[in-house]
Amino acid sequence: MALALYEPGLGYYANTRPKFGAMPQGGSDFVTAPELSPVFGQVLAAQVAEALERTGTREVWEFGAGTGALAQQLLDSLGDRVERYTIVDLSGSLRARQQERLAAHAHRLRWLDALPERFEGVVVGNEVLDAMPVQLLARVGGVWHERGVAWTGTAFAWADRPTALRPPVEIEGPHDYLTEIHAQGEAFVRTLGDRLARGAALLIDYGFGESEYYHPQRHMGTVMCHRAHQADDNPLADVGLKDITAHVNFTAMALAAQEAGFEVLGYTTQAHFLINGDLLSKLELLPQMERAQAAKLMMEHEMGELFKVLMLAKGEPWAARGFARGDRTHRL
Repeated sequence: MALALYEPGLGYYANTRPKFGAMPQGGSDFVTAPELSPVFGQVLAAQVAEALERTGTREVWEFGAGTGALAQQLLDSLGDRVERYTIVDLSGSLRARQQERLAAHAHRLRWLDALPERFEGVVVGNEVLDAMPVQLLARVGGVWHERGVAWTGTAFAWADRPTALRPPVEIEGPHDYLTEIHAQGEAFVRTLGDRLARGAALLIDYGFGESEYYHPQRHMGTVMCHRAHQADDNPLADVGLKDITAHVNFTAMALAAQEAGFEVLGYTTQAHFLINGDLLSKLELLPQMERAQAAKLMMEHEMGELFKVLMLAKGEPWAARGFARGDRTHRL
């Protein structure tokens, strides 16, 4: 998965093909919330502003900034409350697009390809965790295997080997079962916790808490691929030409955060988070077509229920506005 997504020049996020957009006609493969409507970034900016004020910091750190759409929305909305906006992105081709789009804010921007040993500020990661490589675990005939990839000479193929690795919870029943564990995502959260001296983090992605993630009926795993706004479940085909993702186990991320010294401020659906942030009043001001697009951000069958928001803080916790109603931290 790491090679398919990030190998320089060849991986999906390392090549120059277009990826983000609302329609496949432009060559895009999928749409993210900031591309769907600018009100996403405007609502998120209010929570970021609160976090900057509460933590006494002046810098925003965005991971995996895509086309720069979210950065533009946040910078436009936050104004002078942000002294510096740092984008951490491994993709050189996307960095060029971001620089062009964000030219008006160039005096406050910088790009890094790795985190410093110590930093302060508010971290934003929208659809970052889902693109971090996962390990596949397959229970076949009652025996757990790690599922890897082999080369047959003409094509990629799955190859299983017995392993001592296990999901974090016992999977009930004797049936064959495929799932994922998220060692790299957990390590990323721990690194944030270890290096963030003061500040907060907002992680937005699709996924579940542990009990739902490893439900006995979820026996096919969550790895999915996206190309031309079509989804499939075969990451071994068209390698480097399509996105590969896995849903996020938010319980694992929250536990990793706590182990690294974070306080969990809240966990809720994207719909609740945006409504708590006054999305509805912003929708009323939009023309009908734009309002219909923006409404997908909170509709249950679109992004509203599947996408979750996890907020973490270093330092004294507070009651964050995005979780005033509908907080699900107790369900992690």
